[in-house]
Amino acid sequence: MRIVIAGAGAIGGYIGARLARAGADVVLFARGPHLRAMQTRGLRVTSADGDFEVRPQVTGDLAAIGKADYVFLGVKAHSLTALAPQLPPLFGPDTVVVSTQNGIPWWYFQSYGGELDGLRLERVDPGGVIGSTIEPRRILGSLAYFATDLAEPGVIHHIEGNRISFGEPDGSKSERARAIAEALIGAGFRCPVTPRFRHEIWVKLLGNVAFNPISALTAGTLEELVRHPDTNRLVRDLMVETETVAGKLGIELPISIDQRMAGAERVGAHKTSMLQDYEAGRPMELEAVVGAVVELGERLGVPMPSTRAVYACAKLLDEHRGRRVAPRAEGVAS
Repeated sequence: MRIVIAGAGAIGGYIGARLARAGADVVLFARGPHLRAMQTRGLRVTSADGDFEVRPQVTGDLAAIGKADYVFLGVKAHSLTALAPQLPPLFGPDTVVVSTQNGIPWWYFQSYGGELDGLRLERVDPGGVIGSTIEPRRILGSLAYFATDLAEPGVIHHIEGNRISFGEPDGSKSERARAIAEALIGAGFRCPVTPRFRHEIWVKLLGNVAFNPISALTAGTLEELVRHPDTNRLVRDLMVETETVAGKLGIELPISIDQRMAGAERVGAHKTSMLQDYEAGRPMELEAVVGAVVELGERLGVPMPSTRAVYACAKLLDEHRGRRVAPRAEGVAS
């Protein structure tokens, strides 16, 4: 099994490092100082579970890798438009493309059925570049439930968690999903394969659509956003609006807003990935996480005044970041 991590930042790099330590045939694609550091010194992971170092195969040229069995898309959702056209040299007849991005994935409505079948969300896949490059049959969904950050080039800090869930868009428990899950279990991850993957997307999105942009606007940690009475109310308003959109799509969430809030508070003084990106001068993963839900709300006739207001403010903040700060090398979704 040949695995390529196309975007070996915080999330992708951690997956690749664990696979390399377990002896998997894995190649990490990166750019800039992070690539040079890994080429020179290898990749180091620091973690409360134990630090380790590996010397994986690394490259800055996707075309030089050859065909892969699995390609993990490790970049943030807004970087997929640039990455996707570089991927075809990796594709053999049965190559599987594993999406790891937060928010609503570009493939969500492919083979969906009904009136929304084939719907493309402009905020997720502007111009249809991603969908026209990656055939639907290749896609395997995944969601990462661990926190990591790129401490410095060549060094990934693992904060907590070790679960990655997988799901086929058609809900089947396929052999290809089982095979990659077993490879990652061998590398120390917990890897359930779920037949209700779209439901799981919305469970994670319920928190991300509220906590992520509000944290970027306020610099608040998860526990601070839950414990402050005013931000607590605002978070709940966004969750109610998001839950309504999900309901319009036939998604009944298996978790209540109270449970989602309690879970975030238990995580403690953790900065969301969107706040980390803003503080590091990187573009925020705003469109796939928040903009896509607003776009769906417009299409489905769901009023979303609170989500729209937070989205507008976060978007302007992101635009100011782009004018004031030279972006650093980008990590991946967390």
